[in-house]
Amino acid sequence: MPLRLDTPVKFLKGIGERRAELFAKLGVETAQDLLWHLPHRYLDASAVTPLAEARVGGEYACIGRVVAKKVVPLRRLRVFRAVLRDDSGVLECVWPGQAFLDRSIREGQTLLVSGPVRFYHGRQMAPREFVVLDEPDEAAATEAAHTSPTGRVGREGVADKAHVVGKVLPVYPATEGLSHKTIRALIDRHLNDLIALAEETMPAEVLKRLSLPPLAQALRAVHHPDDVAQAEQGRQRLAFDELFDLQLTLARARTLAKTARAGIRFEPKRDLTTKLRESLPFEFTAGQKQALKEIVADMGSPERMHRLLMGDVGTGKTVVALFAMLLAVENGYQAVLMAPTELLAEQHARTLATMLAPLGIIPEVVLGRHSAPEKQAVRKRLKDGGARIVVGTHALFQESVEFRKLGLVVIDEQHRFGVEQRAALIGKGEGPDVLLLTATPIPRSLALTLYGDLDVSVLRERPPGRGEITTGVRTAAGREKVWGFVREQVDTGRQAYVVLPIIEESEKADLRAATTMAEELAARWPDVTVGLVHGRLKAEERDVVMRRFRAGELQVLVSTTVIEVGIDVPNATVMVIDHPERFGLAQLHQLRGRVGRGGNASHCILLAEGRIPPRLKAFAATQDGFKIAELDLEERGMGDLIGARQSGGLTIRHAKLPEDAELLQRAREMATAVIAKDPDLTRPANKELRARALARYPRAVELFRVG
Repeated sequence: MPLRLDTPVKFLKGIGERRAELFAKLGVETAQDLLWHLPHRYLDASAVTPLAEARVGGEYACIGRVVAKKVVPLRRLRVFRAVLRDDSGVLECVWPGQAFLDRSIREGQTLLVSGPVRFYHGRQMAPREFVVLDEPDEAAATEAAHTSPTGRVGREGVADKAHVVGKVLPVYPATEGLSHKTIRALIDRHLNDLIALAEETMPAEVLKRLSLPPLAQALRAVHHPDDVAQAEQGRQRLAFDELFDLQLTLARARTLAKTARAGIRFEPKRDLTTKLRESLPFEFTAGQKQALKEIVADMGSPERMHRLLMGDVGTGKTVVALFAMLLAVENGYQAVLMAPTELLAEQHARTLATMLAPLGIIPEVVLGRHSAPEKQAVRKRLKDGGARIVVGTHALFQESVEFRKLGLVVIDEQHRFGVEQRAALIGKGEGPDVLLLTATPIPRSLALTLYGDLDVSVLRERPPGRGEITTGVRTAAGREKVWGFVREQVDTGRQAYVVLPIIEESEKADLRAATTMAEELAARWPDVTVGLVHGRLKAEERDVVMRRFRAGELQVLVSTTVIEVGIDVPNATVMVIDHPERFGLAQLHQLRGRVGRGGNASHCILLAEGRIPPRLKAFAATQDGFKIAELDLEERGMGDLIGARQSGGLTIRHAKLPEDAELLQRAREMATAVIAKDPDLTRPANKELRARALARYPRAVELFRVG
């Protein structure tokens, strides 16, 4: 049958039923999926250097066959070493802390490696990238076919050299049983036919204005580039498409938010808000004052507020949100604060209760674990308006929960909630104002991408009275000193966190685990109470352990990243993060923010394997969450940073920030102009844009109401 974009991949030559099942694991089920299964990186083999000519101090791409390998213990670090050979000689390659490669790199394989060469008991390359070109059985066949009259064999066999050397090699996302090499061969086989089916939907004048190639040319450049510059040009075209589609949906959402009249115009009566300000034992920071000014202006406007309050850890978002809630209460409305966990909701309730005590207001708490009689009593107070300020979890948007007059919805750590969950709570009022909180600082360029439909307020300064956090990076050699310091802190009455990347030890991961660490520390310090929390525990079990830690019943809490956000223990002054190289910088910053919550000097200690990477040194040198976010964005790209905002349909695969900041701005300007003239994208000239945006973001159909 003729090839179409919706043809199942199993019908493409060379794939079949078995490979189709493996492709499905990668999200590739149709011919169109295969066309859009794009390389996630490239190896530049345009200049391959013989192994013997790779000099110390330079960076090279080399090809060689693995003739020996082993895992070498070095102090407390395990190093994987492989010796490569070609016609010119041999070169040792080393991967510190990556002993797991011993299971995937085998003798007889041909590798393309690229990276710097150093001198350590001889020449060594520390590959930044590597790709397997030949398996041992393939290599044997190649040697038999291409042995020269002298009996010498080429570096990777003549056939492989012809296909690789002098080219930029795409490396595709792969899965067990379906290597990137196989995927590359299959895509090469069908690329021309697939590209012929791809339809151009971007107006020619737009492409000309931005100097971007047509879609077919861009796809060919990404899959089969002649050089790195060509691949980059193709990527930019695909990046603009996705940024433009996203900005169309955000521009439409922004327009709807501005024109949706909430019917509430809050007057600044200043009786409760003034009392609160006078009762607080501290002055607002400049950032808090500015955020309040913006929020009060929004709430005093006839247009509905839809604002994000973005603040670094410990910058005082909660008290700003409370002022907004009191402004609603002053005007006879109810205000609700929703948090993602019961522990965080209880923490907010305690904080608000303390600040509201001088005003005679007691916040209501709505939790899923409450008994049936408690829930019934709370629902009654919500419905008759007796509860004016409410704090709760997901239990708030159950059908049985009704508000008498809901005027403001505050959602903390809003990225932890799905679009439908947020909408369910907001829908319990007649167009209430909405204030979203996040403790994850992001650069302005990324904020335009993620939150282009929101107004954004930013808090940067930490209020006075917070303890300073000293960050240090230590290697395995300093492990005993670190534990000695933790014990000193515990002996003075302080508490400590110890965070690890995995729950249990595994043959597949050469990492220390939380369960093992908890056992080791309990055995090391029999007189110290050690707790353990991780993601496999039920939420109620985790909460019990965290409550015990907060109450001071546990002195050391061993954990995975489940404590990343939410728990607030002012007495905790030490955060030890084992294997910090396995965490993103933004994640490390969130973990570090668990200490320094009180007035005591606090410490974050990163226990790294091997040499200390520059990224960890950069992290230790600053506590500015926005600067760290910039570093994280450069390091990891957008796709890994957008998190649960994807629950709203956001998919960013090709765009990179901050490199594409100008491209993003152009996409935003053009999308805003299009939506201003044609809000529902129903004009003939925009129908293809609408279809493409809805194909990428199906939930946006609620924004484009026609059709």
